[in-house]
Parts: sequence; C-alpha cells; structure tokens
Amino acid sequence: MKKPIFAALLVLCAAAIAFAADPVEGYWVSINEEGKLTAGWHIYQKDGVLYGEILAAADEPRDKIATAVKESYKDFPVAGVVNKMPLVGTPWIWGLTSKTPGQWAGGNIIDPADGKIYKCKITFRKADGKKYKEDTLEMRGEIGMGIGRSQFWKKSTAEEIDNIK
Repeated sequence: MKKPIFAALLVLCAAAIAFAADPVEGYWVSINEEGKLTAGWHIYQKDGVLYGEILAAADEPRDKIATAVKESYKDFPVAGVVNKMPLVGTPWIWGLTSKTPGQWAGGNIIDPADGKIYKCKITFRKADGKKYKEDTLEMRGEIGMGIGRSQFWKKSTAEEIDNIK
C-alpha cells in the first residue's frame, strides 16, 4: 500500500517541477545603458518557445504604431505588415528556446525604436545582495560572433507596468 502512494507522490512532484514557470517569465522593465526605464514587458512561454511583448513604453502613447521597423522580418511570429503593428502587444522578442532553467537563446529581438534585429539571449540573474541587488534579466542582443551588448532589466508587476507613462 505504501509503494503506490509513494510512487504517486513522486509523479506529482516531478510534474510540478516540469510545469513550474521559468524564472525569466513574468513582468520586467527594460533599463537602458543610461539607467533610464524604457518599457514594461511581459515575457512568456508558448509551446516551449519564449516571447516578449511590450505592455507600456515610457513617454509613448499606448496606441502608437511601430513605424520605425521594417515591413517584414524572417520568421516574425505574427502575420501582417510589421511596421503597421502597435508598439504595445506585438512580440518583439521571439523564438528563444531553453538551454537550462533561466537561460534562453536562439531567438530574436527587434528594437522597435529603429527596427534593428538582433540574435537574443536571456539569462536570469538571481538577487545575490552583491552584484545583483534584485532579480535581474540580462538581455543580450548580438549581431554575430558574440559581438553585442547587454541590458539589465528589473523584475516588475503588471500594476507597476500599467503605471508607466
């Protein structure tokens, strides 16, 4: 009698671990190199692929169209003319796959301010009280051969992002 119960508990624990949210998922605010908040993002998984959408952009109306981007991009996850899509709600990050929990790569990110596309890597950095005072996402955009730059985004909430003006 004890063996079936123990086996069932093991299966439930394994299922809970398998379906636990990755630490990169959730709400984040992008911070540029000057330390200025630029946007609020929602990072999420769909069918094992990671995506990111802007929910609010600093100093931009919520209905702004992303006219600075190109008409199309290879493998863009939404059908249609990209430079006629809204800045808010369009997946500017897409196609990343998990390497380990908290590390994603192999996808793309578009800077909607200028339309440039980069290979994207995302790494979750747990708050350690030293280098990382709070949970942080290292968002790395590369043009190739490891050449690129990183931004360090801060954990947020839907409510905080909703208050971005």
